[in-house]
Amino acid sequence: MTLHQMGVAELARALAGKSVSSEELTQHLLARIEAHRSLGAFLQVDAEGGLAAARAADVRRAAGDPAPLLGIPIAHKDIFVTTAQVTTAGSKMLANYRSPFDATVVARLGDGEPGGLPGAGAISLGKLNCDEFAMGSANENSAFGAAHNPWDLRRVPGGSSGGSAAAVAARLLPAATGTDTGGSIRQPASFTGITGIKPTYGVCSRYGMIAFASSLDQAGPLARSAEDCAMLLSAMSGFDARDATSAERPPQDFHAQMLQARVGASAARPLAGLRIGLPEEFFPASLSSDVAAAVRAALAELEKLGATLVGLSLPRTELSIPVYYIIAPAEASSNLGRFDGVKFGHRAAHHGDLTDMYRKTRAEGFGPEVKRRIMIGTYVLSHGYYDAYYLQAQKLRRMIADDFQHCFTQCDLIAGPVAPSVAWPLGRMADDPVQTYLADIFTLPASLAGLPGMSVPAGFGAHGMPVGLQLIGNYFAEGQLLHAAHALQQATDWHLQAPPST
Repeated sequence: MTLHQMGVAELARALAGKSVSSEELTQHLLARIEAHRSLGAFLQVDAEGGLAAARAADVRRAAGDPAPLLGIPIAHKDIFVTTAQVTTAGSKMLANYRSPFDATVVARLGDGEPGGLPGAGAISLGKLNCDEFAMGSANENSAFGAAHNPWDLRRVPGGSSGGSAAAVAARLLPAATGTDTGGSIRQPASFTGITGIKPTYGVCSRYGMIAFASSLDQAGPLARSAEDCAMLLSAMSGFDARDATSAERPPQDFHAQMLQARVGASAARPLAGLRIGLPEEFFPASLSSDVAAAVRAALAELEKLGATLVGLSLPRTELSIPVYYIIAPAEASSNLGRFDGVKFGHRAAHHGDLTDMYRKTRAEGFGPEVKRRIMIGTYVLSHGYYDAYYLQAQKLRRMIADDFQHCFTQCDLIAGPVAPSVAWPLGRMADDPVQTYLADIFTLPASLAGLPGMSVPAGFGAHGMPVGLQLIGNYFAEGQLLHAAHALQQATDWHLQAPPST
């Protein structure tokens, strides 16, 4: 097996066994990144910094440093601020912005936070493409060009973490960071045939993660397998006093939780006793038949492993779309108010008074989708409409969360498709944003409820494109999610399939 075909866990063992050095591994991956520039996955590549970090990691390993991800190359979605490189959030507004600090997720995966615990030791090879300010489902809203799906370069990789998903699927990296506001880890993972997990809201710090919708944004990893995701999520998690929404829980060893055997389980039936709920609303008549067939086949595998499938209902699933597209734009309109050309970011070169400078700066700096969501958000928060729209959406959000809690009295996990179809061709929905909004129907409910969810490769659908199985757990049940996903991946090889071009 060549180096780029190995996942995080395999590379960690190879590095520990000294069968390869971090410098050799980094050189190999940098060569692949250069050869696949046309994929559009990277916005910036830090070859010099990555190689210097790799050499330092090799020295640390020789000295006995036990950091779990020491010397493993990754890259970050360009929504996490970094001191070493420009952070653009996929927008012209921040085309030349360099942060004075690293995001907590970046620091914890890397060398650690200043004055805090040491980091996991991973090295960053650059910043990955994303929809502008994480607003999009196809990565076509990036101001610097769309990323492409490595399974078919004429199709989207999903969004907004499309660059992260494309890089991992194309074997340019063993893993990458992403963010999920309404499905932006799970949907691109599904579209590109990799594994991705959005943890419970608050598990990973949002400090240094450029805000889209503060009550929904959450960081998470994208990788080849559940085991790889568990290793990264263990390093990323934990309380951060600098994030007011951070859950006051210590860092978790999700890898150990993933490997913990269930009571009454056996080697042949590792999921014995696990109840998996299937909401009828996740299998509507509009669901593409190829996606439905792949998801049903994956569910059959889970049954063989000892799980019991339980029918249930999430009656407000369809309402998650209007609820999300009121709440998220409302929060975005507030968060993006800071980009006015005064303190940082783009400023219009030619303007009149201060108001004219604001107007021209934002008109030039923001793309069409960001402007659309700012306008929607400002409208629903305006006098006379707040009660009619925003307040009602918040009430429905609570009801959606309550629906999940009712379901979890009948099951341990919830399963279904990630998206209604496989990845669509580039440009197909560019002029019809509502269609891309509707494609989020299966990921939005868990996001609104703040629940953990993940996408696990589940075979292939139309045109040979990957299909993902979505698993949703109760609050802080990441270990249970990862355990079920790992059991499925031990019994199948869908997660090992790579695009033909790789």
